[in-house]
Amino acid sequence: MEHLTALDASFLQAEDSDPHVSLAVGGVSIVEGPPIDYGELVSAFTERVQAIPRCTQMVRTHVLDLGSPEWVDDHHFDIAHHFHRVALPHPGDDAELFRMIASIMERRLDRERPLWECWIIEGLTDDRWAVLMKIHHCIADGIATAQMFAKLSDDGAGETFATSTRAAKESGNSIMGLLRPSLNPLNWIGDTWRATRAVAGAAEHALVGAAELTATVLTAAGESSLNGPVTKMRRYSAARVDLAVMKEVCRAFKVTLNDVALAAITNSYRTMLIGRGETPGHHALRTLVPVSMRSASDFDVTDNRVSAMLPLLPVDEPDPVKQLEIVHRRLTEVKGSGQREGGSAVLSLAQTIPFAFSAWVIRFLTRLPQNSVTALATNVPGPRARQHLMGRAVLEILPVPPIALHLRTGIAMISYADSFFFGITADYDSAPDVDGLARGIEDDVRALAALAGSRRRNQRDAVSTDPAS
Repeated sequence: MEHLTALDASFLQAEDSDPHVSLAVGGVSIVEGPPIDYGELVSAFTERVQAIPRCTQMVRTHVLDLGSPEWVDDHHFDIAHHFHRVALPHPGDDAELFRMIASIMERRLDRERPLWECWIIEGLTDDRWAVLMKIHHCIADGIATAQMFAKLSDDGAGETFATSTRAAKESGNSIMGLLRPSLNPLNWIGDTWRATRAVAGAAEHALVGAAELTATVLTAAGESSLNGPVTKMRRYSAARVDLAVMKEVCRAFKVTLNDVALAAITNSYRTMLIGRGETPGHHALRTLVPVSMRSASDFDVTDNRVSAMLPLLPVDEPDPVKQLEIVHRRLTEVKGSGQREGGSAVLSLAQTIPFAFSAWVIRFLTRLPQNSVTALATNVPGPRARQHLMGRAVLEILPVPPIALHLRTGIAMISYADSFFFGITADYDSAPDVDGLARGIEDDVRALAALAGSRRRNQRDAVSTDPAS
C-alpha cells in the first residue's frame, strides 16, 4: 500500500480549503484528421490506462487525518466514469475550444473514483479534434504528468526535454553519492571529511534559502488586481511560439529559454496592468516558479517532486531588452540563493511530522488570504518528437494549470517538438482580458526576436568594418 507524500496530500488539503478552486491539471492534445471511431478510442484507452497504476487507484483518507492518505485499487473501476465525448458549437475555433477547456477544468474531480478524466472534443476547425486529459495535482507534478499523458499515445513516453532540467543533470552528483565509501581504506578518512563538508555546506545553503522563501512569503506585494478571491468559473487562453525563434533570442542575448519565456510573460503582464489603469510597481509581479527536483532516474515515478522559487519579475521596466536582462540576472541570483534547496528541505522535513499536524497546518495556512505572490509560471519539458494518437499526428499540446491561493491567473508552459506553448488559466470575473495576455506573450517573443536579429546584424557589421578583421 502506497501513501501520498506530504506534498502530494497538500494539494488535496489546499483544495479543501477553498470551495472555489479545483486543483486538477490538464493537457490538451490537438490531433489532425477527422475523429477516430469513439468505440475504438475507448477500447485503446482502456488497455493503455491499465499500464498506469494511478489511473485505476483511488485516494483513501483517514478520519481526523490520523494517517496519511493512501493509494488503493478501485475494484469497481469502469472507464465509462472517466471517458467523455463532447462537440464544439460552430465554428469550432480557438474561442470555442478555450471555453470548453475552461468549463471542463473548473469542475472538481470525484474523489470516490480515480482522480482523472479524458474528454474527446470534436468539431474543431481545419478537420481536427482534441483530447483533454485532466488529473488531480495530488497524483503528479508537471514532468510526471507529461510522462503519464505520453504513455497514452502510440509512441509511449519517449525522449523529453526534461533531461535538460537542473535536477536531471545533477542526479549523479548527489550528496548521497559523496557518502559512499571508497574501496580503498586509505581513502576513507579523506572521503569522510569531504562528504561532511559537502553536507554541512548544502545544509547551510538550504537553510538560507528556506529563510529567504519565508521572508518573501511574509512580505506583502501591495494592492493588485492580479491577487484576490476567485470565483468557481474559469477562463482559458493559449499562446503559440516557434521554439527555434526563442532559441535565436537565447543565443543573441546569452540567456536561457526560461528567461525568454518569463520576459515575454513579464511584458505582457505589464501591458495588462496598464490596460487596467494600474501602475506596474516594482513588487507587483512576485511570481511562484515551481522547480523540478526530479532526477533522470525517477522520470517514471508518479508523484510530486518540486520545490519553488519566488523571483520578482521586472514588470516596472518598460524596455524589453532590459526586462530580459533583469529576468536573467534575478533568476540567476534566486537559483544561487538556495530557495530551491530550501523549499525542498522544508518538504522533506514535513515528511517527519505527524500527518494530522501537517494537514491541519496546511489547511490553516491555505485559508489565509496571501498577498505576497501574484502570479504562477511553471515550465514543463515536453516530448522532443512529435507524438501520434491512433495513427494521427498530435499537432499541439496545450498545458492547463490550476489557480488557487488568491492567484487569479496561472501560466503553464510546455516545449513540444518544434514549438513552445503557453496555457493560461484565469478567474472568470477578475480576468476578462486573458486573451490579451496570451496575444501579448506572442507579440513580445516576436519583438525580442526582431531585437535579436538587429543585434546580430550590428555585430556582423562591426566585425566587417573593423580594420583588424
